[in-house]
Amino acid sequence: MSKLSPVLSRAWDDPRSYTLEGYRRHDGYQAIGKALAMPPDDVIKLVKDSGLRGRGGAGFPTGMKWSFIPQGDNKPHYLVVNADESEPGTCKDIPFLMANPHELIEGIIIACYAIRADRAFIYLRGEVVHVLRRLQAAVREAYEAGYAGKNILGSGFDLEIVVHAGAGAYICGEETALLDSLEGYRGQPRLRPPFPAIEGLYASPTVVNNVESVASVPAILRNGVDWFRSFGTEKSPGFVLYSLSGHVTRPGQYEGPLGMTLRELLDLAGGVRAGHRLKFWTPGGSSTPLLTEEHLDVPLDFEGVGAAGSMLGTRALQIFDETVCVVRTVLRWSEFYKHESCGKCTPCREGTYWYVQMLQRLESGKGTDTDLEKLLDLSDNILGRAFCALGDGATSPVTSSIQYFRDEYLEHLRSGCCPFDPALSTAWAPALATTGARA
Repeated sequence: MSKLSPVLSRAWDDPRSYTLEGYRRHDGYQAIGKALAMPPDDVIKLVKDSGLRGRGGAGFPTGMKWSFIPQGDNKPHYLVVNADESEPGTCKDIPFLMANPHELIEGIIIACYAIRADRAFIYLRGEVVHVLRRLQAAVREAYEAGYAGKNILGSGFDLEIVVHAGAGAYICGEETALLDSLEGYRGQPRLRPPFPAIEGLYASPTVVNNVESVASVPAILRNGVDWFRSFGTEKSPGFVLYSLSGHVTRPGQYEGPLGMTLRELLDLAGGVRAGHRLKFWTPGGSSTPLLTEEHLDVPLDFEGVGAAGSMLGTRALQIFDETVCVVRTVLRWSEFYKHESCGKCTPCREGTYWYVQMLQRLESGKGTDTDLEKLLDLSDNILGRAFCALGDGATSPVTSSIQYFRDEYLEHLRSGCCPFDPALSTAWAPALATTGARA
């Protein structure tokens, strides 16, 4: 489990990996021929048998999602690739698209053939103009080489690929808000049912997949189900990109099997920055409950992280050392969720507002003991009652930080200020800094 497994990242050291020629040098576009020679249902079955689970956070089986698309309904079918990567700490799709956009395009062609879709959309985060240009150039190359457009490789299969730049709203990472945005409406989540597989884009059957989910498909076609299942665990097979950021010696993307531990990844990344120790970390971005040093050996798969009380999410491993104030960190995350709430539902709109108000008081040392219970009560009124997962995600850092660092919240009240601010107090942070060992 300590070894990395470069599959999606296998060509990242090639300075021309993003070109058609560079992708072909690394087994590119070999899987299309195999897929087009199979009945579409057999392609879906192959992806099902592989156990590939969604890499966008929820971990729903990809092949099963494809199988939900009704056939023989005389409606157009669509594939929408969610590249609206906006979760704090998540930074895997953007470098992947910069280095290897053709792997995604090949996955799109296979997925569209399987679900009988003749049009695919890539919904990209609008701020990353450099990625937008590279992706558009790769799509043009695919058209010119006959991998997209009419009669792909003489198979009779037609496919149009559209690259769409969003307007930079975090809420559009939610699949139904993304669909509304793609249709030209304000990005807000839809009521479900009906689900996108029945009434998605333009009220037609639609599959919405994350970039990494679709990009993993060509390797499965090239190498087979048994090969794919040789990575990871029985219930969470395969390889993934782990994004290490924060107080780590060598931050970046580390591709390895599901089931690795943070301890193993930190060993590969040179550990927490010199002279410091791990205090807390997120397994899947800021919308997943944070974990602590005691969770270093939790297997990073869907079951292992779930059993530890958190969620694997997008494997956005944000590393924080003992110099960081957990209250201030949670406040910053809450400010983000307040700003990005679409305002459609009351629990999220009002709840994130009151999170910020109370956390600002607590962080400055002006709160009261009852504020902690108010925060937990507020979280109970958001969790499971918001229109989409943004509200649920906003509760995760609040409730988990109180669970693991209640004493730190109380120290803010006792000090009358943030004890991690050296200009205000020196009584708390130095004591933390001298305890524990480097992870």
